[in-house]
Amino acid sequence: MNNQLKALFSNQTYQPNNFFLIAGPCITESEAIVMEVGEKVSGICKKLGIPYIFKASYRKANRTSANSFTGIGDEIALKLINKVGKTFEIPTTTDIHANEEAAMAAAYVDVLQIPAFLCRQTDLLHAAAKTGKIINVKKGQFLNGPSMKFAVDKIVQAGNDQVWLTDRGNMFGYQDLVVDYRNITWMKSIGVPVIMDCTHSLQQPNQVGGVTGGNPELIETIAKAAIATGADGLFIETHPNPAVAKSDGANMLQLDLLEPLLEKLVRLRAAVV
Repeated sequence: MNNQLKALFSNQTYQPNNFFLIAGPCITESEAIVMEVGEKVSGICKKLGIPYIFKASYRKANRTSANSFTGIGDEIALKLINKVGKTFEIPTTTDIHANEEAAMAAAYVDVLQIPAFLCRQTDLLHAAAKTGKIINVKKGQFLNGPSMKFAVDKIVQAGNDQVWLTDRGNMFGYQDLVVDYRNITWMKSIGVPVIMDCTHSLQQPNQVGGVTGGNPELIETIAKAAIATGADGLFIETHPNPAVAKSDGANMLQLDLLEPLLEKLVRLRAAVV
């Protein structure tokens, strides 16, 4: 774990060679949901010695249908994400979609996430960099790992060397994604922490019904392979009841399935490190 990660997790007790976890619901649906997930996941991670970052989007700007749920209000949601972080003494992250959102979100969270579709947007990367926060850039579904060097360069040249990269699969045909694990090795060679998004990589986007599909039964497969190939961290969206989640329910992990999965992954990590 590099010094950047050590500083972020300085108030957490964890196994030094463990992967770190970014996890939470897709979107801030309500105070009850984010607090339940934050409490449950932080407790599991403390027990297993996993450094943990709480994740929730304050708003969803990229939805299949114009009628899809997009949020409860930016400031309300950001304050709830911040409350989770303060209550459970954990770092937090959320995604931003436009230049002017960078400074707004940075006032509430520790890590800014750049969505995959926006990873080439130079002005957005520069705006995020100027906040001084850690910037986690998701690899576009249309890019390979080595090309993400240019996203990293844009942020570093803007004066911020705190950059992470996250793989979330590549488009395969029109309505499916596949994960090429060579990308983990290639992105690690850039010299930044690399994360595997175990849930969005199982999406089946642009379904004709206007709701994105998914294959959550394969989350364990994606996560195991990522640990085996050297990922520094895992990204897992989780919800107490994905069937009623207001966003990405089709590919989220049910909350009560998270602990047994993480137990397996901790054992696997110990075997391959």
